[in-house]
Amino acid sequence: MANLEVEIVAADHAVWSGAATLVKGFTSEGEIGILAGHAPLLAVLAPGLLEIAPVDGARFFVEVDGGFFSVDENRVVIVADNAQLKDGATSGSGIR
Repeated sequence: MANLEVEIVAADHAVWSGAATLVKGFTSEGEIGILAGHAPLLAVLAPGLLEIAPVDGARFFVEVDGGFFSVDENRVVIVADNAQLKDGATSGSGIR
């Protein structure tokens, strides 16, 4: 099964990057879940929580204050105005 290559960046720092099986979040149109093979998408990211299911490790959450959400060929790029790993999230090898 294919994985997603995920990159989450804030305006002033990288937050997380790595392989994942699922990315869930909120756009201006509502909640969205991304799995491998998802159609290309460009959306406005709404403030709230992103849920990331990394290939290795437990699911974790990232709090974002809005921005953009892009999906293309199993690559997910989230550019947020502000973004932070939620308390209790482990940084793992994906943090840059």
